[in-house]
Amino acid sequence: MRTHDTYSNATDTDVVVVGNGPVGATLSVLLARRGWRVTVLERRPRPYRLPRATSFDGETARLLAATGIGPRLGRVTEPANGYQWQTAAGAVLLDIEFTDAGPYGWPDANTMHQPALEELIAAEAEALDGVTVLRGHEVVGIADGEDRVEVTATTGDDETRVFSARWVVGCDGANSFVREHLDVPVTDLGFSYEWLLCDVELHEPRAFTPTNVQICDPARPTTVVASGPGRRRWEFMRLPGESAAELGRDETVWRLLAPFGVTPATATLLRSTTYIFQARWADRWRVGHVLLAGDAAHLMPPFAGQGMCSGIRDVVNLAWKLDLTLRGVAPESLLDTYAEERRAQAREAILASVQLGRVICVTDPAAAAERDATVLANRRGRPAGRPEPAKPLTGGLLRRRSGTQEAQEPAGAVVPQGRVARPGGPEGLFDEVVGRSFVLLTTDDAHTGLDAERLAFLAELDARVVRLLPPGREAQGDGVADLDGVYGPYLARFGATSLLVRPDYHVFGAAAGPEGAASLVDDLRTALRAAVPAGTPR
Repeated sequence: MRTHDTYSNATDTDVVVVGNGPVGATLSVLLARRGWRVTVLERRPRPYRLPRATSFDGETARLLAATGIGPRLGRVTEPANGYQWQTAAGAVLLDIEFTDAGPYGWPDANTMHQPALEELIAAEAEALDGVTVLRGHEVVGIADGEDRVEVTATTGDDETRVFSARWVVGCDGANSFVREHLDVPVTDLGFSYEWLLCDVELHEPRAFTPTNVQICDPARPTTVVASGPGRRRWEFMRLPGESAAELGRDETVWRLLAPFGVTPATATLLRSTTYIFQARWADRWRVGHVLLAGDAAHLMPPFAGQGMCSGIRDVVNLAWKLDLTLRGVAPESLLDTYAEERRAQAREAILASVQLGRVICVTDPAAAAERDATVLANRRGRPAGRPEPAKPLTGGLLRRRSGTQEAQEPAGAVVPQGRVARPGGPEGLFDEVVGRSFVLLTTDDAHTGLDAERLAFLAELDARVVRLLPPGREAQGDGVADLDGVYGPYLARFGATSLLVRPDYHVFGAAAGPEGAASLVDDLRTALRAAVPAGTPR
């Protein structure tokens, strides 16, 4: 881990993170691993012991592994085998099969007990000198200046403390103080329903195939999902005219669970509560030296399972950009690309979740029957589908086609991950073997076309320059053997011999030949210096 003394005498800490949920905790670890001092201010005096999210996708597993918890993720997760949407009679409206070997090196879908995941991240944070987590500290004020931000927090002892930092990131949830303090406007789609959430722990193991189901029953739309080893979640939509108080009574909960074989004799009810989902996003994600991430920046219905995933994508995108900005390698305007890139992706995820919600949240029998008939007719004879690939970036820090603002394919895509081997070992997933920074992967001689100036620039970025060798060929020098044959075909698909990949695994750009590799490096340097076009909204 690098250490930085540049600001040690100027501010109390380099970055203040407000909120220590999975999003804020992940950001703190990623920054500390890059050598920065991070102070996390969390209003809760103790960790929250109940789950909110229940799963994350394969891309998010890859991102979480960047914190260092990858080898232990299997202790708190179980792969899901599928996701179905069914009619009240059990006919399949939507069928998605998951595999344990997804394109990003992890299972397509991973069910989890969120408190256990947070414990893994917390243990990683405790092992890093750069992270200070202060619980029972509620942020009540933020004052942004030219060279520092001052954050005021109160404690349970009625003490007031002030912390100075270069940057502040609000990861403080749906009711974000940071967002409200900044007076950031919010786009709200006005799509919300109230649901009863029931978390249970089963007394005996049971097999559920598919793992996750949406029951599109107009008599009671219902969600059934896994929530980590030995646990499951049922959610029941509140019907028109039904009171939340009646829905939340224990006798109502057990009556709704009984048809699924879940009774006091077979399961322990860990909790039941009603909640109202929302569909909205903040219109600004950066105001001066203060940024928003996670639920503070966006909220979405649960039907695509992308809430926490989107928050993790936020902070992985943000961490390396804060690093380059703090080090003076890139201007502060680089952080405007964070808002540009992630707001567009979050908006797309929210719209997709709303579209799914409009399918399930139907309580009119005639409308439900029409829906069922239309969907079943359209999917007749089709086999089960596979999850869609991770959404590419369409704007921001990407290589553009000459003379245009259009990203040049595969720029913006998430690069797949396979196993590779170094000379004489080690062998494993690419991210673990090569490292997590910028990577210039090439089938050419790694240094052909890269002069001393370009190599010095890559070194300043802590970039890896790696030569790719085909499967069956032993790795040599600075090369890696493509054990699973993932990267060679990927390059060939785009007629490229070199691929420049960002630390968040999105492709910056691809090119052919040694001169093409050199031009990739030059384009990245130019893009980092320029950061974003003038006038781009934050």
